[in-house]
Amino acid sequence: MDLRFDGKTAIVTGGASGIGAAVVDDLAQAGATVIVADLKKAEAEAKAAEIEKAGGKAFAFAVNVGKAEEVKAMVDFAVAQTGRLDYLVNNAGIGGESAPVGEATIEKWHALMDVNLHGVFYGMRYAIPEMEKTGGGAIVNMASILGSVGFANSSAYVASKHAIVGLTKSAAMEYSAKGIRINSVGPGFIKTPLLDANLDAATMEYLAGMHPIGRMGESAEVAALTVFLLSDRASFITGSYHLVDGAYTAQ
Repeated sequence: MDLRFDGKTAIVTGGASGIGAAVVDDLAQAGATVIVADLKKAEAEAKAAEIEKAGGKAFAFAVNVGKAEEVKAMVDFAVAQTGRLDYLVNNAGIGGESAPVGEATIEKWHALMDVNLHGVFYGMRYAIPEMEKTGGGAIVNMASILGSVGFANSSAYVASKHAIVGLTKSAAMEYSAKGIRINSVGPGFIKTPLLDANLDAATMEYLAGMHPIGRMGESAEVAALTVFLLSDRASFITGSYHLVDGAYTAQ
């Protein structure tokens, strides 16, 4: 199945590493011009340069998705550089603290929501009007398996991902008739720099064992579904939540 995005522009937040970088790779290889948006400017620039060296088209943009004005500037940048915006992958996110609700830090709760939830809203808020100008587009919001089940000591993260699933459904209902499809993806535990930076080897092994498939997922496996959902081959798929979880939530 050959998915092509020639002449189209995509923004991928958190695009410099992990799942975001895998999505950037797939989109660029399929002909899209990709805005590699990331909090870490140097890493975004390195990823964009890698895409250009491989013959693709990419621009880097430094953004804190928890700040509405920066997200608007990101969308404006994409349109200024390429003349359009067709796709958005709201992938940027943080893990937050590990603590029960009764001991959670208020400031850390709000910091996580700013990125994980508000950042997704800001992305859609500013991207959708640009997509309407070109007659349509597609958005994928990166949720999690924790958008459908709980996980002890991660209340803020779980709440943010449940909220993304609901936000996606409502937005899809509002814009499907206008040619804009909006879906969410729920990865299981994926081997990414975010996990590597926050978990020790014993915890990683434990998490892998929680998946009936017997391992954690790979970023490329999430990217494959994400890019399909953006493509015209998914033309009747909108407002839905798609798991990539090695049967984690089937238990």
